[in-house]
Amino acid sequence: MKDTYFKTVTDVYKSAAENPDVGLCCTTTPIWQMPDLHIPPKMLDMNYGCGSTVNPRDLVNNPSILYVGVGGGMELLQFAYFSRKPGRVIGVDSVVEMLYACKSNLIEAQRRNDWFKREFVNLKEGSALDLPVEDSFVDVAAQNCLFNIFKQEDLKKALSEMYRVLKPHGRLILSDPVCDTEISDDLKNDSRLRALCLSSSIPLSEYVKLLSETGFGTIEVRAKRPYRILSPNHYNTDKLIYIESVEICAIKNPMPADGPCIFTGKTAIYFGDKDYFDDNNGHIMKQNQPLAICDKTAKNLSDLGRDDIFISDSTWFYDGGGCC
Repeated sequence: MKDTYFKTVTDVYKSAAENPDVGLCCTTTPIWQMPDLHIPPKMLDMNYGCGSTVNPRDLVNNPSILYVGVGGGMELLQFAYFSRKPGRVIGVDSVVEMLYACKSNLIEAQRRNDWFKREFVNLKEGSALDLPVEDSFVDVAAQNCLFNIFKQEDLKKALSEMYRVLKPHGRLILSDPVCDTEISDDLKNDSRLRALCLSSSIPLSEYVKLLSETGFGTIEVRAKRPYRILSPNHYNTDKLIYIESVEICAIKNPMPADGPCIFTGKTAIYFGDKDYFDDNNGHIMKQNQPLAICDKTAKNLSDLGRDDIFISDSTWFYDGGGCC
C-alpha cells in the first residue's frame, strides 16, 4: 500500500491479533443474541468494531456475504448464522496475523455451535482497496470501523471496490465513527491515532455524499450514537471533539434522476380533514398515520406549504418501511 500510515495500521492490528485488546474499540450496539448462537469469549474480546453490521432483514434468502476487516470473526460467525453453506461468507483482511487468529476463533466456534461448520467462512488475504472478489458477486458487503482509517482517496477507492463486488440491489453495510467538529491536521496526521479510529472521522454528511458519488441510489442512516471524546487534557486539541458511531446501509439501486434517496429518520404525518393525502408523486399518506420519508420527500412536502402535514427532524434512526 502506498501510504506510510498503513504500516502503523498493520502494526496496531497485528498486535491486537496476537494479544487481544478489549479496549481497542468499543461497540455502541448490543451484541445480537440469537437461538443456538454461542460466541467464543475470545471473539468477544476481539470485537474491534464501533457498532454492528449484522441485521436480519439484510440477510434473507441465504445471501452471499463479504466482510472486510475480519477482526476476531464474531460478525463472520453471525453472518454464517443466516447463510449456512460452504464459502457463502467471505472474510478479507490484509493482516495475516488477524486472519490466523480469526481462523482459530472460528474453529472454536465450530466446537461450541452444532449448526456451524468452519467451511461456511472463506478467509482471504487481501486489501480493501483491491478486493480479491469478482464483479457483482455478493448480495451483502460489510465493514465495521475500518474505512474511517483511510484518507479520502483511499476511502473513495474502498467504497468503489465494495460497489464493484455487489450484485445489483446489493447492500453495503457500514459501521464507522463520524465527527462534525473540525479535526486538526496534527491529529489527522497522527498515524497511531488514525489507526485507533480516533482522529480520522469525517462528517456524516460528507460520508453520505461519498456514498452517493460512488453510485448508491438508496442510503439509509440506521443509527447514530455517542462514541468518543477527544479532550484537551488527553490530546493535542484546544477544544472538545465529539465523535459518534454511525450505522449505514447503502443499496446498489439505480440512481434516481433527482439524486439518491437518503433516509435520516424523518417522518411525515398528515392530520388534515380527509382520509388521506396524495402528493401525486407516489406518496399516499393516511390520516394521522406516520410515514417514514427520505430527505427529498421531506423537502418536497415542506415546499407544498401545507399546514396539515407535520415533518419531523432527522432522528438518525431508520429501520425500513419508507416512502421509496
